[in-house]
Amino acid sequence: MNFELTKEQEMTRKMVRDFADGVIRPRAIEIDEKAEFPKDIFDEMGKLGLLGIPFPEEYGGSGGDTVTYALAVEEIGKVCGSTGLSYAAAVSLGASPLYYFGTEEQKKQFLVPLAKGEGLGSFGLTEPNAGSDAGGTKTRAELKNGHYVINGEKCWITNAEYARSIIVTAVSGKRADGKNIISAFIIPKDTPGMKITSPYEKMGVRGSNTSEIILEDVEVPEENLLGDPEKGFKQFLYTLDGGRISIAALAVGIAQASLDKALAYAKERKQFGQSISNFQAIQFKLADMAMEVELARNMVMKAAWLKDQGKPFAKEAAFAKLYASETSFRSSNEAIQIHGGYGYMREYEVERYLRDAKLLEIGEGTSEIQRLVIARQLGC
Repeated sequence: MNFELTKEQEMTRKMVRDFADGVIRPRAIEIDEKAEFPKDIFDEMGKLGLLGIPFPEEYGGSGGDTVTYALAVEEIGKVCGSTGLSYAAAVSLGASPLYYFGTEEQKKQFLVPLAKGEGLGSFGLTEPNAGSDAGGTKTRAELKNGHYVINGEKCWITNAEYARSIIVTAVSGKRADGKNIISAFIIPKDTPGMKITSPYEKMGVRGSNTSEIILEDVEVPEENLLGDPEKGFKQFLYTLDGGRISIAALAVGIAQASLDKALAYAKERKQFGQSISNFQAIQFKLADMAMEVELARNMVMKAAWLKDQGKPFAKEAAFAKLYASETSFRSSNEAIQIHGGYGYMREYEVERYLRDAKLLEIGEGTSEIQRLVIARQLGC
């Protein structure tokens, strides 16, 4: 395994870093305070090709790989958790399933515009009573006269209000053993019967759009069924495995930002006649933060590399998501502690890092679910 970045990967990271520092960073505080989705920023990201990094050029992408994409997520997350989350969800959840499981026609119709940055994708999995227990899906899809009629409700869905297309999971029948068959369906924006609202007042990642979707007799043609109708559950589990790499990368970005802010402040802040960075208590905090950030980043890179090599990566993705998200929360919490009273104030930003980091221990599989995934991978 070689973690030395290629020239193309280095170039992409620098390009994304420059964009993040120049365009996103100046608006990060405002995006959080106003809880407004920065559509214009995503339009620019689309023009730069960021929304198509891991997809082949034939489908409108940049022809990059998972490692390159993870680097991009980290750089964006480092300046704005909200923008980083919506970016990760658009690529990993909204577009990737189309690439993994779509027919050629579906890729041309739905993936190409997403990869080109002409719109965002969204993935409707979670329901009021089906979070960690995704198998408890209640949304139903019934085949009638060449169309699937879908009824149900989805909640906490990232990007749905701004999505060009939404992939939703729904029960489409029964298996021979009596268990539900869960399939995935592509629903274009503005399809009659699909109502999208964004009623949530969130603790963190406030500028990332989070929506509720109500589906009332929504009709989509039979050809909008995504992938194997009998394997919808396995398909979205694979999708989530890939998505965990991007959430882990986002967590590394927030953790790195926390370390950067804490280190700079510790060098500037004077107490008892000297910089607090001279105090061993502070040095130990910074040392632990630096170590954990680097370990988390290495785990993300390993999971991304395995995925790019076509090797099994589910366990490593769970390692990365679990460790990086918990590192992100610890690092941002320590950054507040090092800042003291100033850390509690919004203008110093580290309190935003903590609020944003908390979601990463919950979304795309809670920390508890990650431990369960790892245990099963160990054969427990």
